Amino acid sequence: MSKLSTSVAADVDDNVRPDQVTFLQALKLWFKLGFIGFGGPAAQISLMHRELVEQRRWISERRFLHALNYCMLLPGPEAQQLATYMGWLMHRTKGGIAAGALFVLPSLFFLIALSWLYIAYGHVPLIAGLFYGIKPAITAVVVHAVHRIGSRALKNNLMWAIAAASFVAIFAMNVPFPIIVATAALLGYLGGRYIPHKFTVGGGHGESNKSYGPALIDDDTPTPVHAQFRWSGLMKILMVGGMLWCVPMAFLTLRFGWDHTLTQMGWFFTKAALLTFGGAYAVLPYIYQGAIGHYNWLTPTQMIDGLALGEANPGPLIMVVAFVGFVGAYVQSVFGPDMQFVAGTTAAILVTWFTFLPSFIFILAGGPLVESTHGNLKFTAPLTGITAAVVGVILNLAVFFAYHVLWPQGFTGVFDWVAALMAVVAAVALVRYKRNVIHVIAVSAVTGLILKLLVT
Repeated sequence: MSKLSTSVAADVDDNVRPDQVTFLQALKLWFKLGFIGFGGPAAQISLMHRELVEQRRWISERRFLHALNYCMLLPGPEAQQLATYMGWLMHRTKGGIAAGALFVLPSLFFLIALSWLYIAYGHVPLIAGLFYGIKPAITAVVVHAVHRIGSRALKNNLMWAIAAASFVAIFAMNVPFPIIVATAALLGYLGGRYIPHKFTVGGGHGESNKSYGPALIDDDTPTPVHAQFRWSGLMKILMVGGMLWCVPMAFLTLRFGWDHTLTQMGWFFTKAALLTFGGAYAVLPYIYQGAIGHYNWLTPTQMIDGLALGEANPGPLIMVVAFVGFVGAYVQSVFGPDMQFVAGTTAAILVTWFTFLPSFIFILAGGPLVESTHGNLKFTAPLTGITAAVVGVILNLAVFFAYHVLWPQGFTGVFDWVAALMAVVAAVALVRYKRNVIHVIAVSAVTGLILKLLVT
């Protein structure tokens, strides 16, 4: 396909196909989306749909949803992967890398700054008051995620049973998250073979006949040559991707040793990147199991605060990993007491690299291959089982957050009924009245600050 370029949809007749889009024009849009992509994956996907499908008509409704369904079948942040996919489809590999990177970089820079302010000045009454209000809201946000994903995934009794079993496994028996994912995938594979009607409820977004006018990449536009599957192309991407992982990991191991904090962060977040079926909330339990329970990089309270910063930031919610890396390296002073900020910044960049590298490889290498299997039950049924299990895992995360917010000193301490009331109000606003997450967090933060000022 030739290079694509456009003008704003308002300047183009609804019945006329948009002009070609240059790489620079596309670059400006991805840069813009990276700075205004607040509100989590649903809001970010809606924003991309409005910009790409409705206003600019760079891609048709069906082609957009087809790409989205593919991204939702992969581990990793689907909104960032969708941006990568769109950039790749229009401008080959360089377009995919630019779109995916610009979707992440603004969030990384903001989180480094916010993480430093938090760890250096979090004890200041102003900051403490804001976080007192934010924590109950974050608990409500996780409850909302359980409701949102559960309503989509738990369409029959078997899906409910898988979700319940995953909750019991991680809550009561502390079963590692990867084992839960593997078991759910196996159940999905077997179910797809023997009871397929139970596993046809996966979380795709379906198809649509809606049209906003002729699109540059329309329903009948032939697949570009670079997007067609070739074994040579697949092997090239896998080899380059493997080198991009191996070289920094080898450097960390040789320079610091395998047991060093930075090396273990690289390895841990690589595994996390491969387990994020169901979005960021699905992998958060795995992160807190490792980052808090195993490595002691941060405390439960810091984890909740980090999620709050991630929610209030543009870009994928999984960028909370940058906060985890920053705090872990900063507190442990991995470069010495005089270089804590440098250590935190280095760790934040490293964990972002190891977390998002697999997503680029999945899109650039697997796009042409996996698209051909979309709708194949043998491929989608294991992912349907994983999605159901993810609901139970996220419910456990909600319980974990509620415990640390409502009983800040443990069950032997005093129950914080004010925080409980704020959590209930925030949950009602999100679930019942569909309020924006950022608005709920902002109101809760101001409320917490006012309450703290009144007490003092």
